[in-house]
Amino acid sequence: MKKIFIDTLGCQMNKSDTERILGMLSHFGWEQTQLEDEADLFIVNTCAIRQLSADKAYSRIGNWGRIKKEKKKEGKSVKIGICGCVAQLEGEKLLKKFPYLDLVFGTRNIYELPKLLEEIEEKRICNLDDKPICENDYNITRQKSVNAWLPIMEGCNNFCSYCVVPYTRGRERSRTIEAVIKEAKNILSQGFREITLLGQNVDSYGKNLGEGENFAKLLRELDKLEGEFRIRFTSSYPTDITDEVIDVVKNSIHICECFHIPMQSGNDRILKEMNRRYNVEQYRQIVQKIRNSIENVTITSDFIAGFPSETEEEFLDTIKAIDELELDYSNTAAYSPRPITKAGKMVDKFVDEEAKKKRLQILNDKVKEASLKSNEKYIGKTLEILVDEVKDGVYQGRTRNNKVVHIVDDKKYNIGDFVNVKIERVSTWCCFAKSV
Repeated sequence: MKKIFIDTLGCQMNKSDTERILGMLSHFGWEQTQLEDEADLFIVNTCAIRQLSADKAYSRIGNWGRIKKEKKKEGKSVKIGICGCVAQLEGEKLLKKFPYLDLVFGTRNIYELPKLLEEIEEKRICNLDDKPICENDYNITRQKSVNAWLPIMEGCNNFCSYCVVPYTRGRERSRTIEAVIKEAKNILSQGFREITLLGQNVDSYGKNLGEGENFAKLLRELDKLEGEFRIRFTSSYPTDITDEVIDVVKNSIHICECFHIPMQSGNDRILKEMNRRYNVEQYRQIVQKIRNSIENVTITSDFIAGFPSETEEEFLDTIKAIDELELDYSNTAAYSPRPITKAGKMVDKFVDEEAKKKRLQILNDKVKEASLKSNEKYIGKTLEILVDEVKDGVYQGRTRNNKVVHIVDDKKYNIGDFVNVKIERVSTWCCFAKSV
């Protein structure tokens, strides 16, 4: 069989796309290899959220170009491709930048890959065609784990001023409920114990499908499936979280009590500059509504340090918000300008690198503090975990509300077991417990 080496950079959606690429190509005589020296085809699946991610992709292509040159001396033909968000953004420029690159294909036409691989035997190709969501019966080569990714929609309509996603993933398009349910059943039949629903904004699910088709309905239908399993979802846009969705999570059997709700800044002026459609008070009301409705719920977020024109005082509003909202955990990043975006053109307002670095460190310290406080709330509580890892004889799992737990007793468990444990002590990033 022909062998493909694929390197995946970026978010869960990219990881899911890679699983679909590998599964599809398995129908056409390809198998994955972890050894670059074996590869007939290299593909890097890219992320464009930050320049660092793009630079990593370019480094991979450069290394593979050298391998391709050496293989050619041995009389072996090797092809190199790039897909994902960087490919969608840069297109033909990449073929000019990397003369040893054979194929550029976008985020919305991965199912054309078998045909494209035939065509690059004759010429170099860039294909960024905007295709509708493709539903087919190809295998999906999922990573061995207790969790499986399940994309329910593509794209984003929000156009936050710092973000390239609407340009790389296109406008919002939802899969049908029937297609999602079919894939979920297939996932469960393979023995996975947890499904994570993916979308740039899952709460917008169904808007292009017609009256009555929405995220709450999808969650209800998934919750009806039989078996012992969990459902997670990410990410949520604050003002798109409906009372109906909160009610479904509260009353469900399978849906986990965890919301990832990116806030990005704790200052109203900066939120407006970011083109976020809420202010701090609106975000606070949403968080409070969720906490008042759902017991033991975890609410996590995202924040950017050093957005263009952000002052020190405005940054400190973000630090204050993490405390006041009692956020359980947050992903953080220093602002990275993306030239195609509105914020990326605010060059005269960029925060200098030293200030960004300092603010990011302060932000990370606050996130650590918040994570420890959140974990401490569960000392003495009994929670259910799903065992997902064994390392150095220690069993690890996650609670429904996504707390990492290490079991410290001498009992034996299997990956995929559901175990009730009592939290005895905690650290910044995890809890330590004994089974009950």
